[in-house]
Amino acid sequence: MSVISSPPSTEPASAGSLFDVIATGVRCLAGLGLVALVILVSAEIVSRFFFAYSLRVVEELAGYIVVGLTLFGASLAVRKNSLFQVGFLFDALPHGVKRLLDLVYLMLSLAVCGVLIWYALQLVESSYTRGNVAPTFLMTPLWIPQLLIPLGLTFIAVFIVERMIVTLRQGGAE
Repeated sequence: MSVISSPPSTEPASAGSLFDVIATGVRCLAGLGLVALVILVSAEIVSRFFFAYSLRVVEELAGYIVVGLTLFGASLAVRKNSLFQVGFLFDALPHGVKRLLDLVYLMLSLAVCGVLIWYALQLVESSYTRGNVAPTFLMTPLWIPQLLIPLGLTFIAVFIVERMIVTLRQGGAE
């Protein structure tokens, strides 16, 4: 009798369904952002090539979308535990040391993330209070795209917490 084994899962270890729902939402937002980016850039290319006319808003909107994609992508990389690792050094350590270093790294990362979220929210509040707008054709109120920064950092923090939970649950596992 032969046993067919399935390939190892590429899904990250989950700390629960709440984290899975948040990850699905982040993936959907990132996907929509990527589709919007492709459509905007394609429309600009077609407009310039065939009509010798620039849409004038694509560069600004594309910049905002790229910031969001970068932060959302980083949060998903944190969830998959595929960000900031030197594997050949880390893998050589005993399990207990790896777990301790993981937890220290995650706690420091969460603290840094918290500080960045705090300052990003202050930036958003300042732009909102002052009524700052982008010096561009759209004159976008700056607090709107600036919200992407604390939002993306919050997703990163959520997935850092998930990694901590998963690491603590795997305590004695080798």
